[in-house]
Parts: sequence; C-alpha cells; structure tokens
Amino acid sequence: MRTRKEPAKTYRSEVAAAVHEMVEGFHSAGLADKQTMREFDAACLSPAPAMTPEEIRAIRERERVSQPVFARYLNVSKNLVSDWERGVKRPGGPALRLLAIVRRNGLRAIA
Repeated sequence: MRTRKEPAKTYRSEVAAAVHEMVEGFHSAGLADKQTMREFDAACLSPAPAMTPEEIRAIRERERVSQPVFARYLNVSKNLVSDWERGVKRPGGPALRLLAIVRRNGLRAIA
C-alpha cells in the first residue's frame, strides 16, 4: 500500500512550530477539535509567498513542461498559466501553495 507524503509545513517561527506540533498531538488524542486546529494552522503556518511571473515561468521551464501540461498538473487552464507568466493575473490561495510545493519539490510532489 502506497502512502502519500505530506508536504513540509513552514512555520512563522520555531515557537509557532512547537506550539502547532503540541496542538496537533492534542488533536490526534481527541483533546482538540477541527476548529481549534484550523485556528492554530492560521496562526502558526506561514502563508505561501507571492511569486513573480518570471519565477513561475522559471519553475515551469525547470520542470521542462509546456504551459498546457503545467496547467494540467495544477488543475487550471492553460490560459491562466499564460496570464500568470505574463503578469496579467497573479496566483493566489491553493494555486500559490501548489506552485510553492512544485518550486520546492518538483512536479513529482503533486503528480
């Protein structure tokens, strides 16, 4: 049976990492509910960093894929990838987080 490796979490500080890990333990033991975990995620985890159009293009080119193929991996349209790379639009939310994962670990991390 194949298990999926969770992406590494990036914390605001070492203290935030320690507190978050402790609350995750509480959650696993049934001592903290999902709402509490969501609040600690928001407080402790750092947001995905913004990316320039050049950085997005560099990630795609490093992975040696076309815009349409890159778009399929990210589950977005090829036009959206083009807009990101031209600076017409900026990725946000889940797309930005996926791009950060691909930048750090390559496309294999989300394949």
